[in-house]
Amino acid sequence: MPTLLQTDFYKTSHYKMYPKGTTKIYSNLTPRKSRFPGANHIVVFGLQYFILEYLIKQWNQNFFYYLAVPSNSAAEEENKKIAKARVLKRYKRMMDATLGKDSVDLEHLEKLWDLQYLPLEIKALPEGTLCPIGVPCVTITNTVDHAYWLVNYLETILSCTVWQPMTSATIAYEYKKLLNKYSIETTGSTEGVQFQGHDFSMRGMSSLESAATSGAGHLLSFVGTDTIPAITFLETYYKADVEKELVGCSVPATEHSVMCMGTKDDEIGTFKRLIDMYPSGILSVVSDTWNLWTVLTEYLPTLKEQVMERNGKLVIRPDSGDPVDIICGHPKSAQHTYEEYKDICDNKGHAFTWTREQFKGVIELLWDVFGGDKTDQGYRVLHESIGAIYGDSITLERAKDICERLKAKGFASNNIVFGIGSYTYQM
Repeated sequence: MPTLLQTDFYKTSHYKMYPKGTTKIYSNLTPRKSRFPGANHIVVFGLQYFILEYLIKQWNQNFFYYLAVPSNSAAEEENKKIAKARVLKRYKRMMDATLGKDSVDLEHLEKLWDLQYLPLEIKALPEGTLCPIGVPCVTITNTVDHAYWLVNYLETILSCTVWQPMTSATIAYEYKKLLNKYSIETTGSTEGVQFQGHDFSMRGMSSLESAATSGAGHLLSFVGTDTIPAITFLETYYKADVEKELVGCSVPATEHSVMCMGTKDDEIGTFKRLIDMYPSGILSVVSDTWNLWTVLTEYLPTLKEQVMERNGKLVIRPDSGDPVDIICGHPKSAQHTYEEYKDICDNKGHAFTWTREQFKGVIELLWDVFGGDKTDQGYRVLHESIGAIYGDSITLERAKDICERLKAKGFASNNIVFGIGSYTYQM
């Protein structure tokens, strides 16, 4: 897309609306408010990408470019003349057709083209910095008098480009704060938290670019991701190297199509086949294609020995329902057994429709089969061969509820991994 057209219409006329004699404009990018209670900072991220991709690459290719020939030759001057005319003609065509013929003149653009660079000075907090709400994280000004108009002309594409990576990086940071808190309370450390938030968002993002930039923001706080373009983005624009460092990682995992092809009648056979296929490492299996509670109370007890003998972890993945109740069970399951609470409801004449399995929830049912250990803080941790992940409809509020309710039931927060999706990262 032509770089001059990467803006709002109203920006195209501002060059002549500023007071006569204007030579300098100094603007800033400032986070004005937060939609998350207690979140008083944003994570600065994405500006380096914006500068490299848009201000350098795209402006050079789509605005300043001309066919290079021996310097100072007649051919060079002719090529410059043709290239400038082509760029300006394209811009004028759009403005004439949309704002009215000759509504925008071209002199200020001709002067910019003749410079062959963007005369801008940009200052910013280092990427990854926590910037307080209300404090500028980026400033931008012109370094050539006649280019004063350029500063705010670029505001639209700057905001459009960095909003997603900054927003996602900030939300991921809030998840990490939350998970660190509960991990310390229930295990005494934050070990493993970097794997506890897993990016599931790509399929629901608005574009490949938004998926890559958002996923990269996620990777500032976690390493678990299913968004491959986020890793290539960090290698391309931030000098990451997957061969030299852990940038992001994932695990073999099924989807509903795999479980469906195994058929409902032989779902346990699908589990056996997958466990044989992956005798070591982490294997994630979506488990509610047919009936989650059957998997937890019939198939896994049958496969217990095979699962515990693996050199790795089988991760059970529910994919529908209320995440908090599915993982933690009934809100009263921390205070009562199934029988106790059913009697309470019966005595009060209240309908009680929960099954015993639903009342307990995924983590408690896995504990019933595989057991585990207790942390020094007194919280139960599932056996290392088994775990759970939930990646549908997870929000910060739900993640907090899950951690809180697991804690109330005596389970450590590290028994669950959260798949964080596009609903969260586009809030």
